[in-house]
Amino acid sequence: MKTDVVIIGAGPSGLMLGHLLAQAGVDAVILERKTGEYVLGRIRAGVLEQGTINIMTQLGLDTRLQTEGLPHDYVSLTNRNKLIKIPVRELTGKHVVVYGQTEITKDLMDAASARGVETIYEAADVALHDIESDTPFVTYHKNGQEFRIDARFIAGCDGFHGPSRKAIPADAATSVERVYPFGWLGILADVPPCAHEVVYASHNNGFGLASMRSNTRSRYYLQVPTDEKIENWSDDRIWDELKVRLGPEFAGKITTGPSIEKSIAPLRSYIFEKMRYGSLFLAGDAAHIVPPTGAKGLNLAASDIAYLAPALISYFKDSDASGTENYEATALARVWKSSRFAWYLTSLMHNFPEDGEFGRKMQVAELDYIANSKAAQMSIAENYIGLPL
Repeated sequence: MKTDVVIIGAGPSGLMLGHLLAQAGVDAVILERKTGEYVLGRIRAGVLEQGTINIMTQLGLDTRLQTEGLPHDYVSLTNRNKLIKIPVRELTGKHVVVYGQTEITKDLMDAASARGVETIYEAADVALHDIESDTPFVTYHKNGQEFRIDARFIAGCDGFHGPSRKAIPADAATSVERVYPFGWLGILADVPPCAHEVVYASHNNGFGLASMRSNTRSRYYLQVPTDEKIENWSDDRIWDELKVRLGPEFAGKITTGPSIEKSIAPLRSYIFEKMRYGSLFLAGDAAHIVPPTGAKGLNLAASDIAYLAPALISYFKDSDASGTENYEATALARVWKSSRFAWYLTSLMHNFPEDGEFGRKMQVAELDYIANSKAAQMSIAENYIGLPL
């Protein structure tokens, strides 16, 4: 098989890129090692910036998003039971929308076949070849046979553990990483949310977070040590601790119920400073990981695609290589800014044992400043709704 672009990974970024290329008449094939059902079964967050929404609108796939998405006009920070409610929409004229990543993926998957977005699921042992040349190709196995796809470019949208980033020689790139000394214990339950905005709580016991997936489904998180075991946390213990950390403003509004899913995830910041190597481009988690504080993961992947899709389209339709040449620098500039905001909120709202009393007092002082400064609130608001593309 021969195509213009091979896209590795059928998550939101890979599917968005496939749809945008198909819309412009650029040939592409998406390879995904898992089944479509598995991809849809992955539970992920879904606080969408305007840039992510704009891609779905451009594709004409925003009908459910516009009718079922839940706009958020505020973001709340609690400072040891003191509430700081930041009026995001009032300050910026924009808002974020809660619409699950699973729903974004479903919208893209459901429309793929009719729009000529070719996706090959259960593509095993995907390998990239000759990526430093103008004639790269990809091989994979399916149903006991090996297949080859020749292309002009390869787009690695296959997440942190996929083969794309690993195909780049170690001496050709650098990476920067910060591993945080705690994790997030998350609980998902079919209960109404305690607030109709995301609540970030700073407490002496540790960070807490309240978020909604819908009007009847909620997601909560607690900061826990990195060696904590999920079996130590019954549903009742989690709910009790959430009421303590979220404080009196929200404790009485928490509706408890049996968990659908519980897990503990480590937190880290990771940036791979080589988003293009030869004919290979990286996008999304293949190139960067941000802590979930600030809800930048999916949106940062979408912003990569907002740069990469027009660059590839210009290359094939207008013989203009400027976009592909500038992709890495343009994308990385936004990656660093979004990563800075995720790091800032993480540093501000979590307990860092190694920082001692001084560190805790600095957090309190910073939060007190934010509470009384429109400029500080404006800075948080404009980063939260998403920096311009």
